[in-house]
Amino acid sequence: MAKKAKKQQQSAGTPATVALTAAGVDFTVHAYDHDPSHPSYGEEAAGAMGVSPDRVFKTLVADVDGNLTVAVVPVAGSLDLKALASAVGGKRAAMADPALAERTTGYVRGGISPLGQRKKLPTVLDASATAHATICVSAGRRGLEVELAPQDLAALTNATLAPVGRT
Repeated sequence: MAKKAKKQQQSAGTPATVALTAAGVDFTVHAYDHDPSHPSYGEEAAGAMGVSPDRVFKTLVADVDGNLTVAVVPVAGSLDLKALASAVGGKRAAMADPALAERTTGYVRGGISPLGQRKKLPTVLDASATAHATICVSAGRRGLEVELAPQDLAALTNATLAPVGRT
């Protein structure tokens, strides 16, 4: 009985896909078989979908001067914490405690989406996203990505565009 309920819940969508549908935004869902032993969720997603890693973005939660902040950066690089702090008018940034990030967003690590979060957090989208017609971000669970225009992602998350990714 529990397996059946879980399958129905998954087919009903995630908070991210529900938010995209409610907003009337064009998006495509990409599902793949997640390998729990893979060392990088983002690189796994890019490889599984056959998409360049510079078009697949990871969602990271950082603590900027005591406030949780979301950074969306290409999986091919890393987050520049100093640039993130500067982008939101802060002084210092550090990666947030994973358990706190999960509780606050409502998603599990490796499946945190910038969309449909339990608590809306300030969001910074790496400026490199605008070089692409579409980018992929987590749809809210491991093994599920959404592809959408970066302008739509920025609008729905009220994101600041800034160069916060490092290659």
